[in-house]
Amino acid sequence: MSARPPLALILVTADPARLRAALALARAEVALGSEARLFIQGEAASLLRPPLSAPQDAAWKAAGEPTLAALLDAALDDGVAISLCQSGLAMAGMDAAMLDRRIAVTGPVAFLAAAGPQVRLLTL
Repeated sequence: MSARPPLALILVTADPARLRAALALARAEVALGSEARLFIQGEAASLLRPPLSAPQDAAWKAAGEPTLAALLDAALDDGVAISLCQSGLAMAGMDAAMLDRRIAVTGPVAFLAAAGPQVRLLTL
């Protein structure tokens, strides 16, 4: 494992472009040999409502980049730890059974505890 401290990202807005950026940054951190985790809080939880898509998906695909759904799947495959806010899930009218089983449903205390004391924290 890298000497780099883990990266923790918190997404607080329901903006698919920010989710895309968070996933890309998390994957880059994992590629550098460190750990990355993403907490999707509050209103941002609605971004994971199936079927996952973004208005910019066609443009990204045309540019040779993955869709938002494919990027989420790749991040999970890479080992990015993704968790979703329990309250945000309820606010979005969603059920945990709707989510990819690799996504944890948790709260901010559990997310920060898992991130550890030496984490680099970014909010998007």
